[in-house]
Amino acid sequence: MRFEAITWERLTDALAEHADAQAPADGSAWLKVAVDGAPAARPGGLAESVAEALRLRGRAVLPVSTAGFLRPASLRYEYGKQDPDSYYGSWFDTRALWREVFGPLEPGGSGRVLPDLWDPATDRATRSPYAHLPEGGALILHGPMLLGHWFPFDLTVHLRLSPGALRRRTAQDEQWTLPAFERYEDEAAPSENADAVVRADDPHHPAWTGLR
Repeated sequence: MRFEAITWERLTDALAEHADAQAPADGSAWLKVAVDGAPAARPGGLAESVAEALRLRGRAVLPVSTAGFLRPASLRYEYGKQDPDSYYGSWFDTRALWREVFGPLEPGGSGRVLPDLWDPATDRATRSPYAHLPEGGALILHGPMLLGHWFPFDLTVHLRLSPGALRRRTAQDEQWTLPAFERYEDEAAPSENADAVVRADDPHHPAWTGLR
């Protein structure tokens, strides 16, 4: 895999320009973009930058974080609070994402999206109001381990960290999640399946594969 050095600004513009030229593959009226990456890679930062670049191009954009779609603690911690297999397969409520985020953006959908569902701090529903994404708008979902769920993305971007960089940049109290990311690399192969891969080992000097 060959990488080319790029700045975050140029990367943002390239992704926004490419996304803006896409037609939704599922025949709906809404574009769907994934910014996939471990928390240490800060996928939310790139997602917000691309969202702003798309807004400047005249698109309505709704960034959504998977952190707002965690399952209740009783389910996340069924096998303990530091079980990497649970983190990989049970922490994020993919059914709710299908129902509340992707379902309303299917062909003929309402565009009425729930931006978040569960607050992990209180372990209660957030009760956030629905957001209306008008036709022609773009959803940008960001968070870890987004690929492999058959979500209908039109553009997928994977922020890649080498094992060493992932270990260094992951907080000490979250080191237990590292085996989950190893499993994700083995089973979902995000570096092979994403439309663009960004090497983010050095947060100040990214590199990318270009769009494939």
